[in-house]
Amino acid sequence: MPDKLGKANDMEDVFMTKNEINFSTKVRLNNGVEIPLLGFGTAQIHNAGELPGEETEEAVLYALRAGYRLIDTAKIYGNEESVGKAINRSGIPRKEIFITTKLWNSDHGYESTIAACESSLERLGLSYLDLYLIHWPVAGLRNKTWKAMETLLEEGKCRAIGVSNYMIWHLEEILNSSSTVPTINQVEFSPYLYQKDLLEFCHSHGIQLEAYSPLTRGEKLSDPKLVSMARKYHKSAAQILIRWILQRDIVVIPKSSKEANIHDNANVFDFTISPEDMNVLNSFDQNLRVGWDPSTAE
Repeated sequence: MPDKLGKANDMEDVFMTKNEINFSTKVRLNNGVEIPLLGFGTAQIHNAGELPGEETEEAVLYALRAGYRLIDTAKIYGNEESVGKAINRSGIPRKEIFITTKLWNSDHGYESTIAACESSLERLGLSYLDLYLIHWPVAGLRNKTWKAMETLLEEGKCRAIGVSNYMIWHLEEILNSSSTVPTINQVEFSPYLYQKDLLEFCHSHGIQLEAYSPLTRGEKLSDPKLVSMARKYHKSAAQILIRWILQRDIVVIPKSSKEANIHDNANVFDFTISPEDMNVLNSFDQNLRVGWDPSTAE
């Protein structure tokens, strides 16, 4: 089974199929680093346990035990320390886990970015990150921040650098001012927010798209059209949403704190959505954002 996916030439008609992807599938980024196609997000996992961070720590352990090897966190989530503890408790060799965290808005600027990365590493209990992302395109400081990201890459503090919530014009700014192309652009993406132009721009420039909030934070899981599609494939609505993204060769990081849902979200490799139904799902687009709207960022 191949673990590196080629890029499709026709974004509408060519989709990955059941025989081409599994839980171990990885995509090769533009700098040669490989990232799992399916990962685990940790945003907004509320720490409702008896101890601070307990719920996040347990959720990440559930995910690692279920087979996830991409774990996504961020400074603003306030759970880097809990993620690090889970990684340590798991007993899984560090090199087998792909860890992403993100630079928050208040840390933009050259020196601040360097210091923020060091602080994230300390909270995670790690010596390096697999991927460090700029969380949001803060106006006026993006170029200085990107130069710091390049320095962190050169110094081995992270294996890959990228961005999050960047629209096409934000990406063009980097491409026009730096020879280092972001490896990843992590954005909200689902059939209900089908950012086709952004997907095609990233595809054409060798930038891997990564989808957060693929499940619309539950808002559309009861949509009759989606429920009907799920029944057709004998799958859950969540599994259909995740599978639609995977077949587009997009990295996806669904999130849940419940062990059953974490397993359910990973049970997406034993079926294939037909090309016809993939295009039906495309038509669900409502430009629905359940998170931030970066289209307003200058």
